[in-house]
Amino acid sequence: MYLSKADIENTERIQRLNIINSISGIKPGNLIGTRSNEGQANLAIISSVIHLGSNPAYLGFIVRPSGDVRRHTQENITENGWFTINHIRTEFIENAHYTSAKFDHNVSEFDSCGLTEETINDFHAPFVKESVLKMGLRHVESVPIKSSGTTMIVGQIEHLVMPDHAMNKDGYIDLGLADGVGISGLNSYYKLEKLADFPYARVSEKPDFDQ
Repeated sequence: MYLSKADIENTERIQRLNIINSISGIKPGNLIGTRSNEGQANLAIISSVIHLGSNPAYLGFIVRPSGDVRRHTQENITENGWFTINHIRTEFIENAHYTSAKFDHNVSEFDSCGLTEETINDFHAPFVKESVLKMGLRHVESVPIKSSGTTMIVGQIEHLVMPDHAMNKDGYIDLGLADGVGISGLNSYYKLEKLADFPYARVSEKPDFDQ
């Protein structure tokens, strides 16, 4: 199959949305937890979390254009500057998926989707108790992406929680042992399994692939 720019633009809306959301491959599945200044908890599924720096430890994620839909996650982060990132596990993927529904601002996705709020070290934003790999972050900046009307939210990690057995002596985290989940498109979920470990790539140590 070959699709030109014109073919993509002329594809039926839902089919086009599914195609373009899938072609980037399997992405990390996470739940972003926030709380308004009035104390209302919010939870939203996000598949766009990326690494932006290790020192300081920065992560970012993309928020879609608001349009007619309020983005409660972005509103809460802008309001008080705190949020959590919680890895989705295989045992609660259906619960996590339905946090994407358009709940009213005064409705907690935790309560509606059968997940549990957890407070760690008096952090303002709620963690997901069912998640075993989770982070508390402080908002650093919001970067508008003019071409798509989206916004990248950047945060610095202040709290990091994970199973002891998931990290080796060099600091590598086996997301399979942490029971992590990947997302393709908008509604397809994949179980993660580590396939191989390789050393840091150096030209002098490159195998002879021509043999």
